[in-house]
Amino acid sequence: MNAVVMPLLVVNPINQAYHYLVGNRAALPAAVWTMIFVAGFGEETVFRGYMFERLGKLLGRSLPAQIVTVFITAALFGSIHYFDQGLAGAQQATITGLVFGTVFAVTRRIWMLMCAHAAFDLTAVAIIYWNLESAVAHLIFK
Repeated sequence: MNAVVMPLLVVNPINQAYHYLVGNRAALPAAVWTMIFVAGFGEETVFRGYMFERLGKLLGRSLPAQIVTVFITAALFGSIHYFDQGLAGAQQATITGLVFGTVFAVTRRIWMLMCAHAAFDLTAVAIIYWNLESAVAHLIFK
């Protein structure tokens, strides 16, 4: 997403927070573990599972309540990424949170989102590891 969507927001396609991963074989196992278990499973459990359930109790399950829940969880999801990835990371996470939140609101299935989140992050790690962020961005935006 950083290399493909974020240039539309005039953001550098290079994710500086994770640029240390370029060619860093020693850091790869920890990064992969983190993307699968902390990000993929952990973040989805908190933001789509727990927060949707809690906000559903507070706001109800009507369509307007679901829309508000998607926006609240996406904003919070984006905000936690600000501290290590800056504004661009928060923007990217907010967009991802809107998409994942909408899918969860419609399907109520979290496992698919956990797998999608992990796959999304693992793809990003691979693109960074092989130093392809700029090349991927330039395939779309010349």
